[in-house]
Amino acid sequence: MKEFLPICKSDMEKRNIEQLDFVLVSADAYVDHSSFGHAIIARTLEAAGFSVGIIAQPDWHSCEDFKKLGRPRLAMLVATGNIDSMVCHYTASKKKRNDDNYSPGGKSGFRPDRPAIVYTNRIKEAFEGIDVIIGGIEASLRRFAHYDYWDDKVRNSIAIDSGADLVIYGMGEKQIVEIAEKLNEGFRASEITFVDGTCYVAKEPPQDAVIIPSYEEVKRDKKKYAEAFMMQSDNQNAFSGKILAQKHHDRYVIVNKPMAPLTRKELDRTYSLPFMGTYHPIYEKDGGIPAIQEVKFSLTSSRGCFGNCNFCALTFHQGAVVTSRSQQSIIKEAEKMVWDPDFKGYIHDVGGPTANFRKASCKKAEDMGTCARKRCLFPTACENLEIDHKEYGELLRKLSQIPKVKKVFVRSGIRYDYLIYDKDTSFMKQLIKDHVSGQLKVAPEHVSDNVLYYMGKPSRKVYDKFCKKYFDINKELGKEQYVVPYLMSSHPGSTIKDAIELAEYLRDIKYSPEQVQDFYPTPGTMSTTMFYTGLDPRTMKEVYVPRSYEEKRTQRALLQYRKPENYEIVKKALIKAGRSDLIGFDKNCLIKPRIIKGEKNYGNDNRRKESFSKNKGRGKTGSSRSKGKRR
Repeated sequence: MKEFLPICKSDMEKRNIEQLDFVLVSADAYVDHSSFGHAIIARTLEAAGFSVGIIAQPDWHSCEDFKKLGRPRLAMLVATGNIDSMVCHYTASKKKRNDDNYSPGGKSGFRPDRPAIVYTNRIKEAFEGIDVIIGGIEASLRRFAHYDYWDDKVRNSIAIDSGADLVIYGMGEKQIVEIAEKLNEGFRASEITFVDGTCYVAKEPPQDAVIIPSYEEVKRDKKKYAEAFMMQSDNQNAFSGKILAQKHHDRYVIVNKPMAPLTRKELDRTYSLPFMGTYHPIYEKDGGIPAIQEVKFSLTSSRGCFGNCNFCALTFHQGAVVTSRSQQSIIKEAEKMVWDPDFKGYIHDVGGPTANFRKASCKKAEDMGTCARKRCLFPTACENLEIDHKEYGELLRKLSQIPKVKKVFVRSGIRYDYLIYDKDTSFMKQLIKDHVSGQLKVAPEHVSDNVLYYMGKPSRKVYDKFCKKYFDINKELGKEQYVVPYLMSSHPGSTIKDAIELAEYLRDIKYSPEQVQDFYPTPGTMSTTMFYTGLDPRTMKEVYVPRSYEEKRTQRALLQYRKPENYEIVKKALIKAGRSDLIGFDKNCLIKPRIIKGEKNYGNDNRRKESFSKNKGRGKTGSSRSKGKRR
């Protein structure tokens, strides 16, 4: 019979366990689902024959909560959560968030900032001489000396700051089993220096290590920081990557090459583990864990992404080689899902980091990984890129035929350039006909080719081509469906001129975004390197970076120029940019003039005051433009 993993001594007693092999401390609430990293690691260890207990979101103000399952036989594990704790806690403007979807009732306050550091210190306090191993996205992105947006400074590697004995980075199934077996043989965690996808601290670097600029150098010299980033990026390939060593003070952080991605067979095995599929019942009284709602009736189809968006840290964690589960594995999971009492007949999503990536980008990538500097989709599709949606379309059709399934949707993000590059339009027609629920969310992020270059995204003409095809097919099928674009303001390279260009585009397509994402500098991304250094690490040329609160607010306001509260900000920006032609009554204007006595009247139309009065209030976002619809 399936059951949750032990969370207290009485659970251990029921299982006749006197001492656990591992205790995993999670910064997220305990959700026993394959979309949660702590659950995957714990169930993987269990399948390998080790006993594991879970301490989820302990009270970190003392070490007492960390003792409740006793001292484990082999090691304490720290899983830092599905989302970086600082992103979880703070907005892009560094304001404290009030909610946390990975905590009971969606409330904040259940985890500390930087739990890898806090938890490790408390564990060391609770159990003298205990081995502590940390992992998760927070550990992955901070494995080198890195710019920390929240402190506005370069911080040490997490391996130094946490004091952990070993750091696992990337998807950790292979690493954790190999480490567990070595610990069981009598090794200490600090002695396990030979496992791919791990990093550790040593007095001297291995002879075959590539030495990258030190912590002191990257802290002092922004050019050295950019150089170090490119060396890290060039060695993200599990097949050709080298061991990297970065000096911190009198020690070295040694980062072994990435672990090879799981094979299809191994990925299938992971998703066949006996997950309970939901949060632990202890959270029921608090209203449950909101994050489960997004994934409970969704299916993970793949891992990895060769899209290489410069602002995305996923490649630094999951890697650029796409591997996917077999159709049989996914269908089997769906067939179990339909018997859930809460299932209403709708599979909400079938995908991964990018929904329509189901295989490696090319034959070479399957055996050797993706190229270090050459991108698969940027600036245009690589000549070796293999584009094929047939298998993914077949999978969606099979899922749709399962009894009790009414509809299968795709919501996790279609890569529109990969889709439009496919000369065979049959999948696009299938997608629009059967798998879109009124709106298809895609991520052009911007329309200025200048900004798109720094984002690592395709040019505007590619997005325009996709939109035209999308609406043509909808018309052909007799459907009225929309495209909802994800947009980003204030990315490195974006000037006020670029923001105005995007505002004009939104005017032309009659779209009012309800939300706009400000660029958020997170560790491990090329865009963050640009933000911190003011350099494009690919060329070492200077790049414009919008840094001030005022400019960020202005760029965001231009994207939401229809909001009355943004009027003065937009007006000021347009005048300053020499674009007062966009203030007036013409259809191409962004805002109408407000006639204030004693103030210069900017605009391109001198109509009578009556004309203004008649139009008063019509530019608000409450019309058909405001519902996230794109025409």
